[in-house]
Amino acid sequence: MSGNVTSLFRSTAAHSPSMAALARESGETAGAGPVDFCIPCNPYFPTPAMFDEMAGRLRDIITYYPSSADTITAELCGLLQLPPQCVAMGNGSTELITWIDHLLVRESLAVPVPTFGRWTDQPMETGKRVDMFPLQESSGFTLDLARYAEFIRARGTRAVVICNPNNPDGGYQNKQALVQFMDAMADRDLVVIDESFLEFADAEAEPSVVQEAMLRPNVVVLRSLGKNFGLHGIRFGYLVANPALAGRVRSMLPKWNLNSFAEHVVFMLRDHGAEYAQSLHQVRRDRLEMSGQLAALPGLTVYPSQGNFLFVRLPVGAEGTVVRDRMLTEHRVLVRECGNKIGSSSRFLRLVVRPQPDVRRLVSGMEQVLYGAGRGAAVPEPAAGNGYSSGTAAVDRLMSETNGKGMRAVTAQNAPAAIGAAPAVGTGTPLPAAVPVAAAAATVGPVPMPVAAPPLPQPAPYENPAPVPQPAPYQGPVPVPQPAPYQGPVPVPQPAPYPQPVPAAAAVPAPAPAPVPVAAVPVAPMASPTAAYPPPTGPTPPGVPARGGLTAAQVRGTNGLESVQAAGRPGPQSWPNAAGMGQVG
Repeated sequence: MSGNVTSLFRSTAAHSPSMAALARESGETAGAGPVDFCIPCNPYFPTPAMFDEMAGRLRDIITYYPSSADTITAELCGLLQLPPQCVAMGNGSTELITWIDHLLVRESLAVPVPTFGRWTDQPMETGKRVDMFPLQESSGFTLDLARYAEFIRARGTRAVVICNPNNPDGGYQNKQALVQFMDAMADRDLVVIDESFLEFADAEAEPSVVQEAMLRPNVVVLRSLGKNFGLHGIRFGYLVANPALAGRVRSMLPKWNLNSFAEHVVFMLRDHGAEYAQSLHQVRRDRLEMSGQLAALPGLTVYPSQGNFLFVRLPVGAEGTVVRDRMLTEHRVLVRECGNKIGSSSRFLRLVVRPQPDVRRLVSGMEQVLYGAGRGAAVPEPAAGNGYSSGTAAVDRLMSETNGKGMRAVTAQNAPAAIGAAPAVGTGTPLPAAVPVAAAAATVGPVPMPVAAPPLPQPAPYENPAPVPQPAPYQGPVPVPQPAPYQGPVPVPQPAPYPQPVPAAAAVPAPAPAPVPVAAVPVAPMASPTAAYPPPTGPTPPGVPARGGLTAAQVRGTNGLESVQAAGRPGPQSWPNAAGMGQVG
């Protein structure tokens, strides 16, 4: 395969290039592409006989209009034993995410990161605030629902998303915990549970919350069909909610938003429930075997997953983009490097679960690329260190330096004023708005400074509270003019510096953002560094840092103040219903 094909990855934003694009660039014929560990697709369904049937009817399928979406939805609901008035089918789950954002998300949306990119990018494209709750590498990217709920209330976020299992790490929340979380969020505008990969889970017999969602006024469950049925190209998915919410989305969808291939597959499923259930069972077995084989590679970390993919951390020093490109060009294996996922870095790969012959090829290639001596190993000597080339390099640096240790001055990279508004993760203590550099330096303990931070300038001895000439930092209780507009709480006279210890990064100067009037960010000042995080009194202004997280604007490197304008019949007993998720009978 030509090395030029790897250039396609550098032209994509939050996703990988399509298989069709890779085939065109490499000049390969259809079906001769690389072994695909990138696209999370069921490799065992449809069966060869089903593909033969579709091929035999190809002319009719692509020649004529499909039936209306209502007709196709009614057939699917008959199989899944769901009321049609609670279901809306879309041209892929991304179409439904788009309509959820336009119709049901008002001003803000909270989402754990890393996760599926459309849950962060879609609301940003329509100018909404996205409150990102970073999953910690030190805890295996596990989502703590209690802390997530605190984060949502502290931010005043109106809409909430949870992907279960989460993409890319495969993290899973049990049904009872999710139902309790949904009830705790009853005062929010919207709670979305994205179950796109849930049919691959085996942690519980009935893990889905679709039945509970239909009884609640603000809950939507999103489901995928393309991933489960191994047919990403057909583009079909559905959501389940109470009739009012589902009907609101359904009323906006075009009459023929589902194509003839989608219709044909949905009407084929009635006769192939047993094969489908068997395919899910085989994927779960493959996941266990593949996890063990990858975990045996030196220095490679494999995280627990309930999806049809595994999230792995490469050994220290390995660069994901190099591993991806060499696996593709040297071994004809396509892997998903996760550097362009917010909250992840180039040190992580997402690998789709595949049959054992493919896994052996993957492991063999990884061994040669990571440790082989032919062209030089991708894992250098320990002294060589790490070199990231992620699409979100600033987030990579932040996560690699702070995960599990507390986020030291989250917003020091974005705005000096944000230091007074962002509390440190894991401490629950807001950083003071105006701590003199001298006082901060005196409290610095053994905590290492960020790698990229320049040496701290030594301030002149503090003699009196009178203002000092710029650019020296503020050292007295009387506010002095700053060289850049202050975007956080309006400074107020302080009787004395705060006595509490200040994290080292609080004293690190950060580049000033573009000038923004102070009045554009009306935030009430903090009471004290030991006081509880103040409850929101209204919509949180864009660009104000989240408690324990990052706003979308901070991740994208902007000031966050400018919005982006938006461009049946009853089913047979053998078919898995929406609650059973693959349970036969």
